[in-house]
Amino acid sequence: MFHDKTISGRIFDLCNLLLLLLITLITFLPLMHVVMASFATVEELALKPFVLIPTEFSLKAYQYVLSTDTIFRSLGVSVGITVGGTLISMVLTCLMAYGLTRRDMDGRRVMMFMVVFTLLFNGGLIPTFFVVKNMGLIDSYLALILPTAVNAFNLIIMRTFFMNLPDGIEESAKIDGCNDLGILFRIVIPLSMPAIATVSLFYAVNYWNSFFNAIIYLNDPAKWPVQVLLRQIVIVASQFQGDSAGLGDDFVKPPEQTIKMAVIVISTIPILIIYPFLQKYFAKGALVGSVKG
Repeated sequence: MFHDKTISGRIFDLCNLLLLLLITLITFLPLMHVVMASFATVEELALKPFVLIPTEFSLKAYQYVLSTDTIFRSLGVSVGITVGGTLISMVLTCLMAYGLTRRDMDGRRVMMFMVVFTLLFNGGLIPTFFVVKNMGLIDSYLALILPTAVNAFNLIIMRTFFMNLPDGIEESAKIDGCNDLGILFRIVIPLSMPAIATVSLFYAVNYWNSFFNAIIYLNDPAKWPVQVLLRQIVIVASQFQGDSAGLGDDFVKPPEQTIKMAVIVISTIPILIIYPFLQKYFAKGALVGSVKG
């Protein structure tokens, strides 16, 4: 047994504990360094590239990043794209995944092959750009949502989870006169909340972190999401060459590395806030959705 009280068992438990502590430190220390370095002073970060606990806390990096109102507008854009995109993606994913579980649907295997095929090959950047342009979506927020609305991997997870549900539930609903959409929205989806929460988190993180599509499809800087704006702030900060007029006599330009750390923290906080509420569903949804294909 794993928890026996023999000497060999205790040594095994101790080795497991030490290994888990080592993995925890390897995971936690870089994150702690990023957060603490964003609060470090110019002098300390210049002397100590790796900072875990700053001797003096400074907010100059965050003052620099948050010095313009445009970042709050960009945060609103990112929140809107993330919420709207996740909602659209989940509706389309659930509808398609449920359809692919129906054994009486013609062409089900061909469609599933096409879905799996996209995991290995895709159209590429240039064909996708022409599709978006011809649809009139350039400089539109829909250009950031529709091309990536359905992810093949997430679709397979939802389909597999739906297939694991007992067939008797759907048969009972049909006897009671429920149609296919009624079965999906009244029975299948309420029973699939762990998988839905997991896939929703996947989609939300993808929409929140996406910046390349915004660079390609959005020409108006006023429509930039926060990831693109923060990227621009880092670029401008790295090219900043000392003229701090208008920022105050006591203003010291934060080092480029500190600004990068502050940018990482700001762009990560919203997802860290959401994750604890979905954590209890995350492991169950990911594991159950991978039992069978």
